[in-house]
Amino acid sequence: MKQSINQGSRTGRMSGFTRSFTSLLLLLLLTGVSINQAQAQVDEYTTPSWWFGGAVGGNINFYRGSTYKLNNSLTPPVVFKDGLGLGLYAAPSVSYYKPNSLFGFIFEFGYDSRKGTFAEQLTDCDCPANLSTKLNYLVIEPSLRLAPFRSSFYLFAGPRFAFNWNHSFKYQLEVNPAFPAQAPTALVEGDFSDVAASLISMQFGAGIDIPLTAAEKRTQLVLAPFVSVHPYFGQNPRNIETWNITTVRVGAALKFGVGSSKIEKVKEEQAKEVEKELLPMVVPNNIRLAVNAPANIPVERRANETFPLRNYVFFDLASTEIPERYVLLKKNEVKTFKTERLEVMEPKREAGRSNRQLDVYYNILNILGDRMQENPKTNVRLVGSSEKGAADGKLMAESIKTYLVEVWGIKADRIATEGRTKPVVASEQAGGTSELVRLREGDRRVTIETNSPELLMEFRSGGDAPLKPVVMNVVQQAPAESFVSFVVTDPDKQLNTWSFEVKDDKGAVQKYGPYTQTTVTVPGKTLMGARPAGRFLITMTGVRKVGADVKADTSVQMVQWTPDVNEQVIRYSVIYEFNTSEAIKAYDDYLSNVVVKKIPTNGRVFINGYSDNIGDAEYNRQLSLERAKDVERIMKKALKAEGRNDVTFVVEGHGEESGAMPFDNKYPEERFYNRTVLIDILPAKK
Repeated sequence: MKQSINQGSRTGRMSGFTRSFTSLLLLLLLTGVSINQAQAQVDEYTTPSWWFGGAVGGNINFYRGSTYKLNNSLTPPVVFKDGLGLGLYAAPSVSYYKPNSLFGFIFEFGYDSRKGTFAEQLTDCDCPANLSTKLNYLVIEPSLRLAPFRSSFYLFAGPRFAFNWNHSFKYQLEVNPAFPAQAPTALVEGDFSDVAASLISMQFGAGIDIPLTAAEKRTQLVLAPFVSVHPYFGQNPRNIETWNITTVRVGAALKFGVGSSKIEKVKEEQAKEVEKELLPMVVPNNIRLAVNAPANIPVERRANETFPLRNYVFFDLASTEIPERYVLLKKNEVKTFKTERLEVMEPKREAGRSNRQLDVYYNILNILGDRMQENPKTNVRLVGSSEKGAADGKLMAESIKTYLVEVWGIKADRIATEGRTKPVVASEQAGGTSELVRLREGDRRVTIETNSPELLMEFRSGGDAPLKPVVMNVVQQAPAESFVSFVVTDPDKQLNTWSFEVKDDKGAVQKYGPYTQTTVTVPGKTLMGARPAGRFLITMTGVRKVGADVKADTSVQMVQWTPDVNEQVIRYSVIYEFNTSEAIKAYDDYLSNVVVKKIPTNGRVFINGYSDNIGDAEYNRQLSLERAKDVERIMKKALKAEGRNDVTFVVEGHGEESGAMPFDNKYPEERFYNRTVLIDILPAKK
């Protein structure tokens, strides 16, 4: 009989709760409709999209299931079933939803109390036993916000991630009421055992936004009462027994947001319409051409360059043989090869920023063989990637292994081979449709992987880590700081493309373009040749989106400058994978502990970013600038840690500008090396 009465009372409580919850939802709904109708008349400021504030509420916690063992030291003589309690919820709140939109989101992170008291139980001696607990959590509650009527009334639902930080209890065994003279048992306080450190459950509910400030205020306040349900799914506090919790939360969030003037917005839209109507009549002089012609460097400047050695060997499509452009020695030539003598060797081809630097890369297999001979404990893995499949990729890897074994005499068991369909870091992505041939050329390669530090670049590890760089003393031609920049100012965005001509005093004309970006740089030596000085006429021609073409002229005096012949440049490079600037994180230690250490007092650092010519030119220019800025940020951070602020930085992104790219773009290895940031370190100006 007692059990049936408890069951009936529980059903009654739940039915009452259901009716109350339904009534509250209807009240919120009706309030939302009326508020939305009132807000329709507001037109001074737009309703903000981002809202910041805090939420406070009360948790009504319904305990169900049972718990018996409290911890390893205490197991009461009865099983505790069901219970009820109130707890506090408090959290910062961030919301995003556009006015009259259907969807948005809510994010809250805060304190959540699930404390409560179990129903009193009678022991065999008719002594009442009481148990209460304080369950406290830190919770993360992201929610999807749905406004079904595009009004202030909204529904929300999402997961709940809870992290327990308090699970204490109080247990009291009372005396038998029939024997009041008995001494009471002492109150026992402790912590539950077998408590789950974290829980993943769910929540759903409804709320209403009630404005607290008039629309003529730019900063707007909103009070948002809400009610939510956290069902028992996933809410078992302990890893043992069946105790679970269902929670109803009732509370409110106070939020603020910043709106924008509707009047100003209307004016902007009207101005855009007027601009469209007057565009064909815009005065051409609204477009400007500016030319920056810094001092050029006509003579040789020596650069001590740490040239990165990319750990890829690229193969021609449909071939598993090492391409002829790579330098392959005969067995009797191996003994005369030395990596440190590459700078004085006759180059195999004319290419890139000097005649020799890409030729260093084409000796990659000889450099690898030379270093493996010097370090007999080193090992490598050759991973071939082929669009024809893993078997074809392994044949590519085996061709390199054969060369290292038969020509360089490296033991076969030091070289492992593997085949793949795609490299780990692939250029061609699923769903891509543009320039697939050149992307696949970049993916058809053998990657040289090693865990031997003697073969790897300092502070780098992993399958795609570059090999140990080659240090060279080379001639630097047309350094970036001597480039002439051409800048077109087009505030009304009238131009589709623009090009320019450079005419000297003898009538010789050089033509460049067309371009879509606003800035183009050209090496000064390309424009001036060997002239010590001269005045040049620059004529820009712009193709407008609407109306006739426009022209702008300017005259520029260029003067050659001869630097100190003893000036020595130290150059480092950072190379990237396709279409990313995030690779710089892997170079953090290298830049901080190797490159920065080489900067002299009051030194100058020129950081120039580049890209290959795959994709949109303006996107590539921005990507190259992001790469250069990432390098600058890391170097400045390292200098600051050393207490230095004496270094001058110049940072530029050149993208795929013709004449500025370090290498050509005919072969995949040239494109891979063009995805780079060059760091030139110069001494202080005299």
